[in-house]
Amino acid sequence: MPSSDAAAIEVADLRVVRGDVQALRGLTFRVARGQVVGVLGPSGSGKSTLMRALVGVQDNVAGRCEVLGHPAGHPALRRRLGYVTQVAAVYDDLTVRENLRYFAAVIGAPRGDVERVVDQVGLGGEVDRLARSLSGGQHNRVSLAVALLGTPEVLVLDEPTVGLDPVLRRGIWQVIHDLAAGGATVLVSSHVMDEARQCQRLLLLREGRLLADDTEAGLLARTHTDDVGDAFLALIDGADT
Repeated sequence: MPSSDAAAIEVADLRVVRGDVQALRGLTFRVARGQVVGVLGPSGSGKSTLMRALVGVQDNVAGRCEVLGHPAGHPALRRRLGYVTQVAAVYDDLTVRENLRYFAAVIGAPRGDVERVVDQVGLGGEVDRLARSLSGGQHNRVSLAVALLGTPEVLVLDEPTVGLDPVLRRGIWQVIHDLAAGGATVLVSSHVMDEARQCQRLLLLREGRLLADDTEAGLLARTHTDDVGDAFLALIDGADT
């Protein structure tokens, strides 16, 4: 059995090759329990590949990748890990309630979980609407609600705020912070550098490499910049010289 003080996520020399493309190039990092960690980088940097590797659905993975003391994808993680993909993974011809009941049955979530997650993400007024009739932001909330079924200890959220307006983005981040305050570990990917301030710690990726692993304050201090976007560029310039 994994020890209670083990890290939520441990990655060592994680590599993924797709054809002739090295999607991840020897990533190594450790995430403590209860942290909100941002995985930031431009499109093609390897963010989604890393998320899939952590969930255990990525092919051609080499190196060490463990979640809650188990290898990524282990059956023991079925109800302990929640995953939100970039594209909302819900059935458009079902209502919000029907979607949640279906996914709750799949993972064996306890009775009452549907009502709990609906309240958590603020979808109480939309439960009987067909998913196809929802806005983009509401779709994202349904996907997040699905990931919260079973009260997971680790949440892996791949671009959960992409395409959302500032008000909806703020709402999603409030849910994330509430979850972390309750003890969950949350890994959030984004290509929006401004979202760095929402995270306790940042993993900056570029071309499949881990460019930095630091806090926002630490990144700004070491690069002598005022925002994470400029810090990212400064790190790239330094790596290229």
